[in-house]
Amino acid sequence: MVMSAPAPAVAPVVQPAPAPTATPFTAAYDRLAEVFPSLRVTETAVLPAGEGWVAASDLASGGAALDDYLSFDDTQVRRDYGREARPDVIASFGLHRYAWPACLLVTLPWFLHRRVPRIPVGAVAFQRALGRLAVNIDDFTCLPGDPAAELPGATVVPDEEALRAEVRAAVADHLGPVLDGFRPRMRRGSRALWGMATDEITEGLWYLGHLLGEEQRALAEAGRLLPGRTAPYPGGASFRSLTGPQGEALATRDRASCCLFYTLRPQDTCVTCPRTCDTERIARLTGNR
Repeated sequence: MVMSAPAPAVAPVVQPAPAPTATPFTAAYDRLAEVFPSLRVTETAVLPAGEGWVAASDLASGGAALDDYLSFDDTQVRRDYGREARPDVIASFGLHRYAWPACLLVTLPWFLHRRVPRIPVGAVAFQRALGRLAVNIDDFTCLPGDPAAELPGATVVPDEEALRAEVRAAVADHLGPVLDGFRPRMRRGSRALWGMATDEITEGLWYLGHLLGEEQRALAEAGRLLPGRTAPYPGGASFRSLTGPQGEALATRDRASCCLFYTLRPQDTCVTCPRTCDTERIARLTGNR
């Protein structure tokens, strides 16, 4: 997939928020399913259980439910790579596979309609084999003039920067307990774990922006959302531009954390891994590898 250079910082162009039909988030989650069918979100007052579902609060507890959840990654690694991975590698894979979609619960409605749901750790369940998320949303934040501002649970903030602060806080409130649950298995400190959160927010928004045909805006929005030094996130979106063989601009970034995939296949680093040199990145981004 060829990525384009980040757009210059301009006023965001956002689709007009539709008047609420089912919920203030139905349109955003329906759009997610249209462009990325392998991930679907259901809003529900009662979270599902059993049949492969795991509650985010159970992941945060760090007990038997987390053991069962990580056994999926352990089995997959043994099957796909014919080898055993270190426990911290398995935990890193499992955290990524939850945090990446969970961040989209917040960032995608913000990106599309400027609505930010509050999703405490007890409000989400995940069915990873089916690519399903269930979420119970009672409270959210929006901007003045949004038709949803009159609904129960709405909080109105004055401007875009205040809304970006709500996005950062909503993700942190949800992921913080989950990171605590994974921490003993990860062999990483707080800064490294929040670096992972920075990467999940940034790269999820980047990828969905590409699928939506709004990659330029996604790059610019992610840069404003995570400019760096916005606690608890230790780094920023930090996009930069490379020059392709035809003089084209190619967007890239250096991840704030490591996914540890290199421990399974040292020759196959991620394209945004700090271990991957710019020459190799250009080759991959232009299909010349």
